[in-house]
Amino acid sequence: MLSAATGDEKAWAALVQGFSGLVWSVARAHGLGNADAEEVFQTTWLRLTEHVGRLKQPQHVGAWLATTARHESLKAIRAGRRAAPTDDLDALDSGDDVPPEVVVLESEAAAAEASRMRDLWSAFLHLPDRCRALLRVLISSPPMPYTEISEMFGIPVGSIGPTRGRCLQRLRVLLVES
Repeated sequence: MLSAATGDEKAWAALVQGFSGLVWSVARAHGLGNADAEEVFQTTWLRLTEHVGRLKQPQHVGAWLATTARHESLKAIRAGRRAAPTDDLDALDSGDDVPPEVVVLESEAAAAEASRMRDLWSAFLHLPDRCRALLRVLISSPPMPYTEISEMFGIPVGSIGPTRGRCLQRLRVLLVES
């Protein structure tokens, strides 16, 4: 890092080679398209050339690059060069204490969870009407007494549990098929 600060081309090449993937992934994690991500990538490296001699902890250049790429990505979003992936820009800017890798992993986990919920809802909608109605009543809050459920559906109290089990099994099959 110190060699790069003095203009050593090999040191710069090593920095760029070592941290390009990180800078690029931070820009893409913010949902930027190719053009905006490329601009963030270039701007981040430009900012490093401007500040390379003033970094207080040169050994943490990776963290500095990730933070700078995150800030530049947020600027691109705020500038309206693309639609924001969320209405809550503060949720994207989680502070300098959160490494960009964590932000990426959390966004991937949220996307996976949203996909799982869409699949579950789609399978639920393919259940017969009676199963959907029974399952909705069984998850109501506060819980409805089985005697009321029995009257509502015209089935004995002792049949509610087995009927629920058959409905859930049908839901599992639909999830596997989707």
